Parts: sequence; structure tokens; C-alpha cells
Amino acid sequence: MQVSQSARQPVWEAWPLQCLVSLGMSLHPTTHHTYSSHLNSYLTFCDIHHFPMAPPPDTFSFYIVFMSHYIQPHSVDNYLSGLVLPLKPHFPEAHEVCNSSLVCHTLHGSLHHFSHLVSCHQPLSHADLLHALSSCPCPFSFDDLGWLAMLLCGFFSLLCLGELVYSCLSPWSSVELSNSSFAFTVPCHKSDTCFEGHSIHITHSHLLDDPYSVFTQYLAFHDALFPLHPWLWVRTDGTIPTHAWFLSCFHAVFPDPSFWGHSLWSRGATSLTSAGVPPLQIQAIGGWSSSVWQHYVHKHPVLLQTLLFHDQPIHNPPFSLS
Repeated sequence: MQVSQSARQPVWEAWPLQCLVSLGMSLHPTTHHTYSSHLNSYLTFCDIHHFPMAPPPDTFSFYIVFMSHYIQPHSVDNYLSGLVLPLKPHFPEAHEVCNSSLVCHTLHGSLHHFSHLVSCHQPLSHADLLHALSSCPCPFSFDDLGWLAMLLCGFFSLLCLGELVYSCLSPWSSVELSNSSFAFTVPCHKSDTCFEGHSIHITHSHLLDDPYSVFTQYLAFHDALFPLHPWLWVRTDGTIPTHAWFLSCFHAVFPDPSFWGHSLWSRGATSLTSAGVPPLQIQAIGGWSSSVWQHYVHKHPVLLQTLLFHDQPIHNPPFSLS
């Protein structure tokens, strides 16, 4: 093979094979960990029942029935999706088996027989946010300011706990601050097919739980303690906030087990719906690609009026919110 002498390439050092493999992975490390957990579940099932690891439709069908006794069938469906990718290199027919008629009918039957009501987590309210602000001792410590800023940003920008953890890797350089608003970028995640990230933009308001003042205080504290730190969210010891750390602070303020990570965006979506914000605009604020977000609206059923007739004026409605 002849190559033109003018087509020169710069001199680059060779990389170790391990580095090439790790950087070439198409899955985020957290997604890879989840898929590994699903695979471990399937392998354990095959081991205790003495089934071959090769996934014929019968084995997948038995696995669905077995797991549906312990977890929600909807979760079993997610397990199957996570199984296909690690099994496919060894068993190329795994994807076809997962979509086979027997597996689909077994999953459909399990949804009918084993599904049970899901206990939804209660949404936070503006009163709960004020409670969080008053629960932290004044003057706020750096960690308290960081947690409060993340909590308020999650509420007003419709971020769930998982997305807040992703936002911990937001670069400090992405922050845009003005007298009326602030903005920063949340790194891309697996549902972001364009890999552009999600821009968070929150405007200044006159609410008592306005996130602008808390965020600006945190940012000033951050620049004083860590002027060269590349990440926006950081703790006093210089580490990045984790899922476990945020939850420990969250449950210290909200010990009620009915509150959880989804309490942030569910109440944020409810507040916007109550204010009459059009559904498409709420969907855009939350960065959702479908209308599934409507399941997180917790309020009187009359709110369906806002969702269904937001663009139609209604005169003298025969009901009111209670």
C-alpha cells in the first residue's frame, strides 16, 4: 500500500491497550455497573436452578416469572434490557430471544399477575424548602450552602436526584451569572443523544426560597476557598458531592421516608402546573423527551384541566382547587 509523502502525520505515542479499551466504552460507568448487576442476577438464577447460561426463550421466560415474585415486573423488563448487551458478545441471539413471542407474553402476563401499587414519594413544597433553609445553622457553612443550592436548583429546574449527581460534574467555567439570573451546564447522560448536556437557567425572584441568593453566596464562598477548582459543586474537603452525601443531608432535614430524590422534580412540576404553565414548556424545562413527566404531578385531579385545556379559555369553571 502506497501513501503519499505529503500526507504526513504527527508523531504520537502509543497508548496501553487497557487505556484504549476503557476510553472506548460506549456506556457510562454507572450504567455499566447497573448492567453488571442485572447480569449477575441472571447468572445467579441460572446457577441455583441449574439452567444453562445460554439464553433460550424458556430460560428468559422462567427468569421473568422468578424475578416478578421479588421485584416489580416493570423492573424485570429493565433487567432484560440490561442483560442483552453483556450477553450478546457471547450469545449473538440474545437480542432476538429477548424479543421472542414467549418472552413478550410471559412479561405481559407477569405485569397482570404480579404488579402491585407503587408507593409514590411525596413531593416537596415551598414550605419544605423554607424548612430546609431554617434548619441549617446560620451563618451557613460551605457544605450547607452547597447542599441547599443543589436542593433549590433541583426543585426549580426539575432535576431528580440522579441528575443532581450528574450536575456535580458541572464545570465551573459553565456558570453564567447576572443580576437577574444564573445558569450552568449539567453534563450529558445516556438519554442525551446529542451529547450536548443540559443547560440549567434559573431567574431571580422575590420568593423567600429563591435559589438565586443561596447560589450566589455559595459561588462567592467557592471562589474564595477553591479559586482554581474545575468543578462547580465541591465540598469543604475538596471532594465532589456524592449521591450518598446528598441523601444523608436530605434525610437529616426530611426524616420522613415518604420524601426521596424524586420529591424534587415532582413538586417542581406540580408547582408549574398549578401556575398554569403549558405542558410543553414544563417538558422543555425538565428536559424530558416524552410526556411521562405528567405522572409526577401530585395535586388535586382538577389539575388535569390545566394539562388538557391549557390553551383553551374556560369561563366560570364549575369546580375549584381544594
